[in-house]
Amino acid sequence: MINIALDGPAGSGKSTVAKILSKELDILYLDTGAMYRACGLKCVKMGVSVKDEIAVSAFINDINLKIEYKNGAQVTILDDEDVSTAIRRPEVSMLASDVSALKCVRLKMVEMQRKIAEALDCVLDGRDIGSFVLPNAKYKYFVTADSKVRAERRYKELIERGTPVEFDALHEEIKQRDYNDSHRDFAPLKQAEDAVVVDTSNMSIEEVVNFILTDVRSR
Repeated sequence: MINIALDGPAGSGKSTVAKILSKELDILYLDTGAMYRACGLKCVKMGVSVKDEIAVSAFINDINLKIEYKNGAQVTILDDEDVSTAIRRPEVSMLASDVSALKCVRLKMVEMQRKIAEALDCVLDGRDIGSFVLPNAKYKYFVTADSKVRAERRYKELIERGTPVEFDALHEEIKQRDYNDSHRDFAPLKQAEDAVVVDTSNMSIEEVVNFILTDVRSR
């Protein structure tokens, strides 16, 4: 079984790298972040605060969330609706950071992720894949980059999608997400002890992919 864990802060490029790796190795890409974004969106729809664990725990175990794969891409289905685009809005990103800090949410999502990883060869990216979700994965990488570089990447991505955003505000948002993700009590953003660190600040996506592919194939 091939399970590749890619961890790292927001905007480090891990999701893009994970998608390419999955195609190169012909294995499944599981976008774990999309699952947490969907949980945040569900809270909005229910009028529940993403920080209210009691309110969230009341519905999380029965959340109607499905991950499907169509034309080689992951589709996120919430309450029988394709929310793949809606969950990429900046405000939903911040909700994902908060809701993913709730223990009840992480336990439910991790349960779903482990079941998928047990059944299929896959690449997973997130904040705690190697340290918590799949601690026994053979291939672990911690993908990181300077916060300003990450903000520039996310800014370009959002502008290309037609989503207006102010760069300085986005940079501050990313730094706040870094702090939130690394300081939460349960399953924080953390580099697994046996993970290979990949600083992408001055690397192209192709260079990062080639580095990881070479490492995987050498083992």
